[in-house]
Amino acid sequence: MRKALSIFMACAMTAATLAGCSPSGQENSGKTAASMESTPAETSGEAETAKSQEAESSAEPEVSQEAPGENQVLRIGSLKGPTTMGLVSLMDKAAGGESQGTYEFTMVTAADELVGKMVSGDVDIALVPANMASILYQKTNQGIQVLNINTLGVLYVVAADDSIKTISDLKGKTVYMTGKGTTPDHVFRYLLKGSGLEEGDVTVEYKSEAAEVAAVLKEQPDAVGLLPQPFVTVAMAQNENLKMVMDLTEQWDSLQAEEGGSLVTGVTVCRKEILEDRSMAEAVKTFMQEHRESADFANAYTEETAQLVAEAGIIEKAPVAQKALPYCSIVCIDGEEMREMLSGYLNVLYEQEPSSVGGSVPDEGFYYVLQETS
Repeated sequence: MRKALSIFMACAMTAATLAGCSPSGQENSGKTAASMESTPAETSGEAETAKSQEAESSAEPEVSQEAPGENQVLRIGSLKGPTTMGLVSLMDKAAGGESQGTYEFTMVTAADELVGKMVSGDVDIALVPANMASILYQKTNQGIQVLNINTLGVLYVVAADDSIKTISDLKGKTVYMTGKGTTPDHVFRYLLKGSGLEEGDVTVEYKSEAAEVAAVLKEQPDAVGLLPQPFVTVAMAQNENLKMVMDLTEQWDSLQAEEGGSLVTGVTVCRKEILEDRSMAEAVKTFMQEHRESADFANAYTEETAQLVAEAGIIEKAPVAQKALPYCSIVCIDGEEMREMLSGYLNVLYEQEPSSVGGSVPDEGFYYVLQETS
């Protein structure tokens, strides 16, 4: 497997808001497709040739034969965790010049940082927590659209006490987690309320990153943690007493049995001005196809993907990454299915806490649904 990917991702930090955020929010950015910058002529012969070509160009302009979207650079931002794990195959191809599109990839550890980059226009496409996408839609005056859902439920309760089976079993306990006010927090509080637990029945203590939660679980045998994958698997690899005692997706599904709502974790959003540019819109379509292929690769070829994940610095050891991949719920769902699943999820969050989705549920302009052509 190529090592080029690690060159561009070496500075990534240790956790993400979507998957256990870090306080520093450092990033790593690099162009992973062939550079389009020209280099100076190195010999007098090359210089003369360049002058000749320039003269010909000025005398008779040449009509570009490039197809729409060709050589358009898209700047992609993602979080250190499952969202980037679903991208590593595409990143590897781009690093080797084998991708159809041309991309610059940036991986950060905090969702807020990605939101800032989208607002400032520093990235064109970002893979963010689902509720953050809704907030971003309001913050940019409807200036972004959702391309797809990239991850479903990845949240698990981990503990040495395997008598914990349901949310109700957490009454009287302290749960350690990251990301106050983020998707895991909102989901957990929704489940507490849905299980009949009152404020104070469960004590929630927030840590700045997943590694801190893992440290507490190791030091305190009776401690309970709420972590996303892949950090659940990492914590279990460090502490043989820990178990995945509860899958929050299953708890969510049991509460949503009648409504049929899905637990959506991460989505991919694009700035609307990019989609309104014909050439760039074609590049986005190419990215969407390559993103789907990359997600499919992550699920079908876990050993190869795990190696790329380790090279990217998302998880230190490839064997641990391989164990985590089946639990990361990496998907690529777009179109009407995406609209239905995401709108249902956001409505649930809105009913619980309107501020969790930016104060209102997004309108239809939030969803980028390609129209089928005959």
